[in-house]
Amino acid sequence: MASGRPEHRGPPELFYDEKEARKYTQNTRMIEIQMQMAERATELLALPDEPHYLLDIGCGSGLSGEQLTDLGHYWVGVDISEHMLAVAQEGEVEGDLFLCDIGQGLGFRPGSFDGAISISALQWLCNADKKEHHVPKRLFKFFSSLYACLTRGAKAVLQFYPENSAQMELITQQSMKAGFTGGIVIDYPNSAKAKKIFLCLFTAGVTASLPKGLGTGVGENGKPNSIPFAEARREVRKKGSKVSLKSREWVIAKKERRQRQGKGGVRLDSKYTGRRRKPHF
Repeated sequence: MASGRPEHRGPPELFYDEKEARKYTQNTRMIEIQMQMAERATELLALPDEPHYLLDIGCGSGLSGEQLTDLGHYWVGVDISEHMLAVAQEGEVEGDLFLCDIGQGLGFRPGSFDGAISISALQWLCNADKKEHHVPKRLFKFFSSLYACLTRGAKAVLQFYPENSAQMELITQQSMKAGFTGGIVIDYPNSAKAKKIFLCLFTAGVTASLPKGLGTGVGENGKPNSIPFAEARREVRKKGSKVSLKSREWVIAKKERRQRQGKGGVRLDSKYTGRRRKPHF
């Protein structure tokens, strides 16, 4: 249920207080899942078999960073929670740690990293936790700064839990706007528990095709479990060509867009939504 999602219970810097940060790190099941997803994300990066300098976005207490260390890589971690970073420091992780709100951008030099991973962090950017937060702008700021700090030909793999298809579309659109190519990779699409979604992003110079997701090879509704951005672009153009200005569909789409942007005052749909009114004389 949506109410059970951590990002609905408060901003990440407040949700992950000292108690929650330690509980997260002491949960053996959580540790196992985090390490597995970090290993899978690194596998999807498809790096040459040698040490690389990687960025761990939303590194938390350093669980995913430990996996990068075990795989022989050097890394830098960023997170918005002081308490999570404090736990990582106590654990003497190998990576350098920075306190950072990724919605304000990543403040690293251009071309600093050979790649980037993120585990269960991206969906937090889809919530407007403060009055000044504008979700699409924060997503674009994050993706554009991520693109800038990666070397030419680098990749980023971001595992996340989208709340719905509209949220996934918003995320992919902003990443494309920032210059990335790539797409969505879905592991085990027909399993409620094992299903994992990865946003695989390519910078300029990457010629590799989108990796295949693990599982059956076919996702929900018979769709493949690897969805390139090119297909998403065609779908958006197709939708746009059918909706006429001020029609009911246009009004509903505009309201949905405002809701995704976190703007209030959007009225509920009714039978009168988009109804053409008679002119007043």
